[in-house]
Amino acid sequence: MAEISAQLVKQLRDRTGAGMMECKKALQEANGDLDEAEIVLRKRGIAGASKKESRSTKQGIISAFIDARGKSGVLVEVNCESDFVARTEAYQQLSHDIAMHIAALDPRYVRREEVTPEMLEKERDIYKAQALATGKPEPVVEKIVNGKMEKFYEENCLYEQHYIKDESVTIREMIEQAIAKLGENISIRRFVRFKVGEVSGEAAGPETAPVKA
Repeated sequence: MAEISAQLVKQLRDRTGAGMMECKKALQEANGDLDEAEIVLRKRGIAGASKKESRSTKQGIISAFIDARGKSGVLVEVNCESDFVARTEAYQQLSHDIAMHIAALDPRYVRREEVTPEMLEKERDIYKAQALATGKPEPVVEKIVNGKMEKFYEENCLYEQHYIKDESVTIREMIEQAIAKLGENISIRRFVRFKVGEVSGEAAGPETAPVKA
């Protein structure tokens, strides 16, 4: 299997709009051939999904999930373009899976863009102090900090998290696959998670800022 560089993956993503993991898988399948990998994505219906992401999503459903012990529960609003798509089994299954994932992994934000500058600065300062304490040179420290910031996004932002039942895909990539399959833009608007004995709050998409109880 050909070794796939991050630069090659980015080139394919720029050309197709598909998710990073989907691009990497397609390139591996195509033995590193960029044109062939694009064909692989097109056959799967994934290429071009990002072109739909600017389209308005005013329809959708609110899905609920409560764990088997009744100790945690989630309400999540998943939006699409039409009520027709919102009623499909595939869309409702996607919404249910996202609610279940939120209940299990407890993200703090929907997207990385919603993390406040103050929070980012605080986390970066902590990671930098930790790295400097190891005595490593400044260029290495910067790489370590950048890597830990990406990990922070992955742990705290829903779109960046790896799906609880299939860690080979992120929630963003799940949504991109659904966009390709259903032919409409799909987005997570907001969610609220409750857990017995804990104070809960809401994480919201671009139109509503995150609110903590």
